Amino acid sequence: MENNGLLFIPDISGFTRFVTETEIDHCRRIIQELLEVVIDANQIGLEVSEIEGDAVLFFKFGPSPDMRVLSEQVERMFRDFHGRLAAYEITRFCQCKACASVGKLTLKIITHYGEFTSYRVRQFEKLIGRDVIVAHQLLKNDIDQHEYWLVTTNLLRDGPPPDLRPWIQWNAGVQRTEGGEVAFQYTPLSELRRRLAPASLPSLELSRKTKMFSASREYDTHIIALFHATGDFNYRSRWQEGVRRVEEVSHVLPRVGMRSRRVMDDGQVTVFASSYAFRPDRIVFSETDEGKITSFYYTLEKLDPHRTRLTVDCYVRKGVLRELLFRVTRKKRMQGSLQRSLENLDGLVKELRVSAEY
Repeated sequence: MENNGLLFIPDISGFTRFVTETEIDHCRRIIQELLEVVIDANQIGLEVSEIEGDAVLFFKFGPSPDMRVLSEQVERMFRDFHGRLAAYEITRFCQCKACASVGKLTLKIITHYGEFTSYRVRQFEKLIGRDVIVAHQLLKNDIDQHEYWLVTTNLLRDGPPPDLRPWIQWNAGVQRTEGGEVAFQYTPLSELRRRLAPASLPSLELSRKTKMFSASREYDTHIIALFHATGDFNYRSRWQEGVRRVEEVSHVLPRVGMRSRRVMDDGQVTVFASSYAFRPDRIVFSETDEGKITSFYYTLEKLDPHRTRLTVDCYVRKGVLRELLFRVTRKKRMQGSLQRSLENLDGLVKELRVSAEY
């Protein structure tokens, strides 16, 4: 039995070029994260039929939704999508081509109302019907914008409503499909993108911290390989003394703000990545415990193409009693442990095979 309902398809534009020109693994992880952002932005009770590579097929049976409600949904999804892109751009650790190209991805959204039905294959709700085909054919149109919201006339029976949202500028269009011509209205999303607030990094607040000790060592490897060895949580138990394993990493790709739980020999501790700065000859990142008491700053300096110096500085939050207690009870033990860890790191970097081209 056929049913009437809404078909709602957000599509990440530029995906094909992205996967053919960049590192596949990081690209896959980035697209996965962005699709999850799009799904989480659903605020009008849409159901997910399936993930279609770089797009999500949403649907909702029932009467045609109010255009104001739809416009608010489009705005929420677009803001969340670009908010995540902007945040990743300034917080990412990785400098590979995939991660560096994130800001070029765009989003378009197709909305169509029509007849279709569903059937279940295990836990998946599959859609079938002519209007499902029409909605997908609308993704291939002649609109010269990279980001837009397209609405078919099935949803605009009385024409495009005026003064719906300040960023909306309606334009008419027609798409030729196998079943005939489909009229639609679309609005570029460029104005909405210009209205987005820029992302900002948290302050390092070094003025509120005191350096307690440092340790340094040189390695016969290029700076990118050493950065992977030190910055990738998957390797941490291989070289850092006392770390059994790292779990509950909050982001698949490392970035500022990422949290993880370190399972230590003497108990568990949660840390988060608190800063990052990249230059081809110098990389700096830091990790801070959950209480923001102790921080470790890692500085990698390129000495020549195949030799890198790593310096690790330990800071604690300022406070006369706190600093005194640290010096008396923890400094000597932690300093020795860090020095041994840097020695352990030498074996790991000799095993890694990482491209130096960033």
